[in-house]
Amino acid sequence: MAESIIATRSYSFALRIIKLYKHLTQEQREFILAKQVLRSGTSIGANVEEALGGQSKADFRHKLSMALKEARETSYWLRLLKDSDYIKPDAFNSIHGESEELIKILKSIILTSQQKENNS
Repeated sequence: MAESIIATRSYSFALRIIKLYKHLTQEQREFILAKQVLRSGTSIGANVEEALGGQSKADFRHKLSMALKEARETSYWLRLLKDSDYIKPDAFNSIHGESEELIKILKSIILTSQQKENNS
């Protein structure tokens, strides 16, 4: 079975978030914001995995919508971490850019899925 792009990208993103969490807790001694970004950032991929195993097209879209919510929340926490000087702008630009890409991909998949269902 071929791996989906969104599953691969969201998994890789989760690994980056885990590394960021380790940096924030070990180097910056920041625990509250770190836990928030860890939770939302790793939840994206978990919801994508659930969507891929969805019981129906509606379930698939619902789980992807949850992944989209988590991606948007992750973007918020990343912006907050940058603006409070816990992460440097160059590190932020890299990881936040990836979160924005995930948001775009998820929106596109959800929209395409809705259009396909409306046309059938």
